[in-house]
Amino acid sequence: MEKLEKKRAQLAWAMYDWANSAFATTVMGSILPNYFAAYIATEGALAIWGYTVAIGSLIAAVISPVLGAIADFRGSKKKFMAFFIALGVVSTALLYLVRTPADQLLASVLYILGTIGFAGSLVFYDALLPHVADEDEIDQVSSKGYALGYIGGGLLLLINVIMIFVGPMLLPQMGEVEATMLMMRLSLASVAIWWAAFSIPIFRRVKEPARMAEQSELGQGVLRVGFSRFFKALKEISRFRDLFWFLLTFFVYANGIGTIITMAVAFGTDLGFGTMILIGTLLMVQFVAAPFAIWFGKLAKKIGVKQAITLSLVVYTFIAIMGFFMSEEWHFLLLGFGVAMVQGGSQALSRSLVGQLMPKSKSAEFYGFFSVSEKFNTVVGPFTMAIITQLTGDGRFGIVSLVIFFIVGIFMLRKVDIERGIKEAQAEDARMITVE
Repeated sequence: MEKLEKKRAQLAWAMYDWANSAFATTVMGSILPNYFAAYIATEGALAIWGYTVAIGSLIAAVISPVLGAIADFRGSKKKFMAFFIALGVVSTALLYLVRTPADQLLASVLYILGTIGFAGSLVFYDALLPHVADEDEIDQVSSKGYALGYIGGGLLLLINVIMIFVGPMLLPQMGEVEATMLMMRLSLASVAIWWAAFSIPIFRRVKEPARMAEQSELGQGVLRVGFSRFFKALKEISRFRDLFWFLLTFFVYANGIGTIITMAVAFGTDLGFGTMILIGTLLMVQFVAAPFAIWFGKLAKKIGVKQAITLSLVVYTFIAIMGFFMSEEWHFLLLGFGVAMVQGGSQALSRSLVGQLMPKSKSAEFYGFFSVSEKFNTVVGPFTMAIITQLTGDGRFGIVSLVIFFIVGIFMLRKVDIERGIKEAQAEDARMITVE
């Protein structure tokens, strides 16, 4: 019975990837940016949207470690997670009210709040991983989460795309533009419903981990402890040398991965590829990535997590190089398939490796720093690509410049000693006391 409950908890945990990925695919990646640029923003849509995305990511990155520290001290990871889910769900639902250019500021504010809710919930979601999976299971459970995320996010996006294309035919009396706008707004609202509904299992099946605190922290105020832990963690995290070095390593190669994910459609558009091939490739990546994410989890068990991540970075290096020579639409589809092969695996294994290297007693605050690395992976890489593209006048040189992130990441990863890192994390947990 206990084993069955554990499996149910792991599935419930992984289902949150299915729930929140709808926001990443429909709101962050495709429909909302298109809706904003085509119907809401009056002038300078790209710049306005860029500032909106940057502000949301920056706020989420800054608050994540502090909130993580507070949640660890309070033993309230699920409560904090529920708050951020509610913030994200409500903000996303209210995007339905964005109808005219006069709602431009409203759209930006709601997107920023939704991003904070999305990113904030992931800090506590990730922090629950070491508590639902043992060390020998963590890679596979994490991979299962990413796989479900790709399927769930891709499924709702497919439904939304069908709605948008079929809407004008079902509502001819409204006119094509009005019907398309309505379907886009309904698509955004559907994300809120999807996100809320599929978040229920994690709260039903996953138990709140025991509160763990320093003896000196007992009796202190939560905000004082939260900020104290945050600044202490800035110093402390470097004490866990393999965890600290891996976070730096992840920051490097994640910038290459994040840039390919966020800039691929823009790059394809710049090359003159059609909308259907771009959307079709995005949908294909969502569904193909799912089985490969699971496969990478099994591969890591056979060859080791470092070797599996290294393999994914080698494939990414090849993709960046081939991107320089891309000229036909089928090239974009082929390279998209290559991304699908390694995207979920590399992200899932990175998340699970962090979980193995960090003390469980500090899982939320240290995952907060991992979350910071994730938030900034769409800053340095895209900026580098933009600068090189501007200097050379050719986006091909910008895409091939990403090779440096993967090559440096591969060499940095070799210096991570996983066994030593796990022992250091276990020693820290043994030093902490459990508070009922």
